[in-house]
Amino acid sequence: MPLWLVVLIKSAILLFVVITTFAYAMLAERKILGWMQMRPGPNRVGPWGLLQPAADAAKLMLKEDLTPRTADPLLYRLAPFISLLTAFSVYAIIPFGESAGGIWAIGNVNAGILFLLAIMSLGVYGISLGGWASGSKYPLLGSVRSTAQMISYELAMGLSFVGVLIVAGTTSLDGIVTAQQRLWFFIPQFVAFVVYVVTAVAETNRAPFDLVEAETELVAGFHTEYSGLRFGLFFIAEYVNMLTVSCIASLLFLGGWDAPFGWTWLPGVVWFLLKVAAFMFFYMWLRATLPRIRYDRLMAFGWKVLLPIATLNLLVTAVVVALRG
Repeated sequence: MPLWLVVLIKSAILLFVVITTFAYAMLAERKILGWMQMRPGPNRVGPWGLLQPAADAAKLMLKEDLTPRTADPLLYRLAPFISLLTAFSVYAIIPFGESAGGIWAIGNVNAGILFLLAIMSLGVYGISLGGWASGSKYPLLGSVRSTAQMISYELAMGLSFVGVLIVAGTTSLDGIVTAQQRLWFFIPQFVAFVVYVVTAVAETNRAPFDLVEAETELVAGFHTEYSGLRFGLFFIAEYVNMLTVSCIASLLFLGGWDAPFGWTWLPGVVWFLLKVAAFMFFYMWLRATLPRIRYDRLMAFGWKVLLPIATLNLLVTAVVVALRG
């Protein structure tokens, strides 16, 4: 079978899996929030509410799609697809497990972590262009705030990655997982792990850092003028990014597909998915627990607390690794 056909089939399967996972992750969040707030959650569409994602998709597709007169027609229509494309592109190199035939991934790149950082940093263009191209001051203000937030927290996130790379001695994602066979990196790199968790929540605009959707301040933020399916594409990108940072947390800090305590009675890919699900549950738990913080405190925390801590952790890690030889 030609290589391009193999890549095409893998991409189609992975795209279907990621979209399905996004749909039911959204349903799971609504169920979990209902459980934590002592209410039933979605339970009307289908048995136990399992068809609620399909109903939501149909509603968005049937809603009227409006374009403001003052909007830039091309960029206004293009912005949601930029966010969606960058969100899905990351999965081209994420490994989900290993077998006798090799790594379970579309592509195995030696500098995988650098590719991840490059693609993830492009996601900010969808938000900034969406706010600017709407031709309204409220979305523009929302996009500027969101862009500043994402850029600020990307710095600390990148530094938390570097500590892991120094300890592992490689930039390959499967190489980093292999280096954790004796000890998962969230133990020696616990400070970097905490920094990563906080920055991941801020990067994906989730509570308590969901200033993008702060209705009282921003009138719904950068997507104020969007409606219909284009409005939904931004939220698809947000949930897919949540899955992405959960996968990265599993690969860099939680041993990837390595079984805990030598429990090899489950395949490695199952352990990987369980770790991703646990990180997603933590996301949802935060949303049900913490209130939204003020924007100036959000930025001050990123620049004055997280960035110095990440830098100090990087310096200490480099010194320790150098002294060990």
